Amino acid sequence: MELNLKNSQWSLVMLIAPFFLWGTAMVAMKGVILDTTPLFMAGVRLLPAGMLILAVAAILRKPQPTSWKAWLWIGLFALVDAAMFQGFLALGLVKTGAGLGSVMIDSQPLVVALLSGWLFGEAIGLWGFLGLGVGILGISLIGLPDDLIFNLFAAKPNISLNWENLFNNGEWLMLLASLSMAVGTVTIRYVCRYADAIVATGWHMILGGISLFILSGVWETQQWVLLDWSGWLALTYSAVFGSAIAYGIFFYLASQGSLTSLSSLTFLTPVFALGFGKVFLAEVLTPLQWWGVFLTLISIYLINQREKLPQKLSNLKLLLLKEIGD
Repeated sequence: MELNLKNSQWSLVMLIAPFFLWGTAMVAMKGVILDTTPLFMAGVRLLPAGMLILAVAAILRKPQPTSWKAWLWIGLFALVDAAMFQGFLALGLVKTGAGLGSVMIDSQPLVVALLSGWLFGEAIGLWGFLGLGVGILGISLIGLPDDLIFNLFAAKPNISLNWENLFNNGEWLMLLASLSMAVGTVTIRYVCRYADAIVATGWHMILGGISLFILSGVWETQQWVLLDWSGWLALTYSAVFGSAIAYGIFFYLASQGSLTSLSSLTFLTPVFALGFGKVFLAEVLTPLQWWGVFLTLISIYLINQREKLPQKLSNLKLLLLKEIGD
């Protein structure tokens, strides 16, 4: 099953919106992280967003969860996708850039594809795996340091030193965030067997946000002392647009369509993060990063057209043979 991008312009906006909002929220969070604490910032991003989503669900008259199975799955969803994902993300963002952080997080489509194929029988195929590989390469070129990439192809690469520096700078926390998000993306299918997708998204944010505030109260101090109006504005943007709207749309789509195809669009997040990071945080795109953007777009096309590409190539082959014969 593919994501249908041809129904209307509104459908395309809906598909792109979560990844645009996540990328720009990453920039907003990176801009304010030095004035607050990571767990508090993660809690602010979740709790108000969850309340906003539940308010919208109430207006839409969505049913609240009633069974113990529904609350069990929502609790697991909250632990993995809210508390762990946002916690690891905020802690990792302290020591890494917005673009590089997005790269580590957005390696999760490969995990989602493997889990979806195993649990739900989603077909990946040759073209799907090729697209995933191209996507991983693309986001690596976007976010990994140029000297690390060039060093890997050197005559005598200093791999141990580079990887030591890499994992001492918080990227391993981003990798944990990526794995948490991947498991959360797959979990929504099970959650939606017992609860409405929008309502479950709201509650999992509230439960995850409360958990993060508790941890922040235990381990952190002076969470908001240095925040000015621009810092609160950045946190508000991250909560409303980067969480409430983005996650509401994403998990609604995840409950309806192909997880592999939807997750592949996550490769767009570092593209948006790096682009807006250049504008607001003076992060500069290198030639390798431009190649990464190009490969990222190619990968999304390959994954979302993986079921049609064999037929298209077959038709092209027949056309070429016909032209040669004439």
